[in-house]
Amino acid sequence: MQTLPTFEVLFDEGTRDGVGLSAELARAWGGDLALAPGGVFANFVESVDGVVALKDAAGESGAVVSGGSEADRLLMGLLRACADAVLIGAGTLRAAPHDLWFPESIFPAAAALYTELRRKLGLSPRPRLYVVSGSGNLDPAHPALAEGAVLRGRLQPTEIVAALHADGHRRIVCEGGPGLFAELLAADQIDDLFLTLSPRMFGRWTGDGRKSIAEARDLQGRSMQLRSARRNGSHLFLRYSLRAAP
Repeated sequence: MQTLPTFEVLFDEGTRDGVGLSAELARAWGGDLALAPGGVFANFVESVDGVVALKDAAGESGAVVSGGSEADRLLMGLLRACADAVLIGAGTLRAAPHDLWFPESIFPAAAALYTELRRKLGLSPRPRLYVVSGSGNLDPAHPALAEGAVLRGRLQPTEIVAALHADGHRRIVCEGGPGLFAELLAADQIDDLFLTLSPRMFGRWTGDGRKSIAEARDLQGRSMQLRSARRNGSHLFLRYSLRAAP
């Protein structure tokens, strides 16, 4: 197994609800990872100038925005490994025609560690993917849909989360896109946000199709509480709680 990237802990409020990471993962992360047994945890990577999605990206936007950060991919895989389900929007699925949204597909070097963690947590071998699609117009041949599910229709955010809970899923990781995230956030359905700040700048102009982390919703200056801050090179890994915010 290749050496895992490591995170320098700048601040961490504590490890309540620790998942019990293995020694290898705990060394990389800088301690245990605190994730409540139930909740919706969003994960994004964002450039310094606020871009999370590029319309003309040569590949999946997150990889371009992160600059291929191994630490970002390790964390993404770790969150998936702890989740019952992964939730995305239809646009995210279309933008990544070959992705599977499994823990090992984003960071294969830690595949055995992710599998061990899921076994320890009493989870199925892989989290189930859910795709939210108002129209239901998706490519049925997309490989992720072989084991994934599609939530069709104009569902309210509370209905989306309730549908996953009805299927027995408690810990849910939302990987966007910005429209779905904003809908869930506006409806108070997001517990924590894991935000990777990438040391890159892309620029913005009218009609460029580049998106920020939350689109098409007035969030009215929504407050968040910083729970942890870590560093790997020039990348910052921030975690904010929305439930504890005033």
